[in-house]
Amino acid sequence: MTIPPTIHDLQTRQTIVRLLSSMASAKEISQYLKRFSQLDAARFAVVKVGGAVLRDDLDALTSSLAFLQDVGLTPIVVHGAGPQLDAELSAAGIEKRTVDGLRVTSPEALAIVRRVFHAQNLRLVEALQRNDARATSIVSGVFEAEYLDREALGLVGQVSRVELAPIQASLQAGSIPVIASLGETAGGQILNINADFAANELVQVLQPYKIVFLTGTGGLLDEQGRVIDSINLSTEYEHLLAQPWVHGGMRVKVEQIKRLLDRLPLSSSVSITRPAELAKELFTHKGSGTLVRRGERVLQADRWEALDLPRLRGLVESAFGRRLAPGYFDRTRLRRAYVSENYRAAVILVDGHGGDKGETYLDKFAVLDEAQGEGLGRAVWQVMREQNPRVFWRSRHGNPVNAFYYTEADGHVRQEQWNVFWYGMDGFDAIAGCVAHCRERPATLLAPLDAAAGVQP
Repeated sequence: MTIPPTIHDLQTRQTIVRLLSSMASAKEISQYLKRFSQLDAARFAVVKVGGAVLRDDLDALTSSLAFLQDVGLTPIVVHGAGPQLDAELSAAGIEKRTVDGLRVTSPEALAIVRRVFHAQNLRLVEALQRNDARATSIVSGVFEAEYLDREALGLVGQVSRVELAPIQASLQAGSIPVIASLGETAGGQILNINADFAANELVQVLQPYKIVFLTGTGGLLDEQGRVIDSINLSTEYEHLLAQPWVHGGMRVKVEQIKRLLDRLPLSSSVSITRPAELAKELFTHKGSGTLVRRGERVLQADRWEALDLPRLRGLVESAFGRRLAPGYFDRTRLRRAYVSENYRAAVILVDGHGGDKGETYLDKFAVLDEAQGEGLGRAVWQVMREQNPRVFWRSRHGNPVNAFYYTEADGHVRQEQWNVFWYGMDGFDAIAGCVAHCRERPATLLAPLDAAAGVQP
């Protein structure tokens, strides 16, 4: 159930859209707000917050969560308290012991676990309330649990059932549910539950559009320690796990996310980001952090007859906001097409100058508006790039996707109407031939459609 927005809420939303416009276009932001607002409140987002974030980044966390409420969106928050528990147990003289990464919890330790979780839960709720956000403390009644391994782990539970009533009551009151990862057996025994496991079980029941893990690192990191901006599991999972730098905690996290997304709708995604970057991750195509989606397989074809041409035409025309020239598929010699299985993103490669023995020209790179920000276009692009070592293309000045092209190209030349890009080419003559070809190549996109123009070249 969603609470109808008041005039004040709408004015607040308009103000925030203007403020967010510094990081992206108002069109982008409004697109995401519309998409999120159409969801049932319980299906917007589950946000998992680690204890380190509560300890080190509480102000940014509460500011970001309060912001979401200001624009009419209510996230469901599940939190842990690992570092706080370490400190309190150590102060009490209780040695930390783990089995397979799970904290062994004795009856003496459980008393401290309960106290620490209650304290951290109230700390977050009170901080949200100081930010004029509505929040509800939920420390019990959500996770019914069974002993995971009583002999080895003691009072540690695994979720056997999720009770949504406390969460729904909070959402119906327009309040952010803040849930501690504590469970109870059917007989009333409190059990300690790993916060990641608790969040995963909640996600399975709610089937939310977004799952967000807030961390201090701001995302999954590559070999150079840089944040990986997106992962399309359908095309990248096996390759990613084969990398020597994907091991330990990162490997476990990637495998966990894949298991999670395999049981969720295709539209669901996992974002890993910093608390301060939450709005940018949710409301802009570029995002901030790592976006992981189950994604779509990438279809490949070297002849038009192997593709659904009406769907491909619809994709291209919708993405560009322009009509394809009549007879485009009849007159254009296809080298290779890379198309997502649901025809939401595509790269079309054709003959450049020199005919079928010459250079490869990237004629179309198209991504539907609804798929932008998912990493789908990048996934199709990466498959294309791995298989084609030399490619050139052109793009109109002012095209928002040019920023991506600058990072992907080895070089570019500015013409009067076009930017010419290329990668994998050496020597002045080769590049000059590509530039000349782009200057003379006839346009294949004609009059604009009634819809707003897409962002692709």
